[in-house]
Amino acid sequence: MVDPISQIIINIKNANVARKATTTLPYSKLKESVLAVLKREGFIKDFAKKGKKVIKTLEIELIYVDGKPRIEGVEQISKQSRRTYTKAKELKSVLNGYGALILTTPNGIMTDKEAKKAKVGGEVLFKIW
Repeated sequence: MVDPISQIIINIKNANVARKATTTLPYSKLKESVLAVLKREGFIKDFAKKGKKVIKTLEIELIYVDGKPRIEGVEQISKQSRRTYTKAKELKSVLNGYGALILTTPNGIMTDKEAKKAKVGGEVLFKIW
């Protein structure tokens, strides 16, 4: 079984290297909520759920600024073999606020800034900048 977070990260990295405008992923609710956070933070242009019943996919539109991809790098923190958790007080910004730390919390998936504001910690999924 493939880790859904690593699937998102690898798919976006490969699409950026190939300079593709869109990329697709198999659908899951977790992926959809992570992509909603990435869209809200301005890392992707848009995403849409395609397909019916059993075979659903997520189509992601990537952003390019002056020929460079908006997403410069992504680093996975929690893995299937080692989960990493943090408290709200221990959250640090990524590249002095230029990037974002994506967490899964009891209140849903959110960025480090939102988690600090809500004073909740959780599992650190990945860093993106």
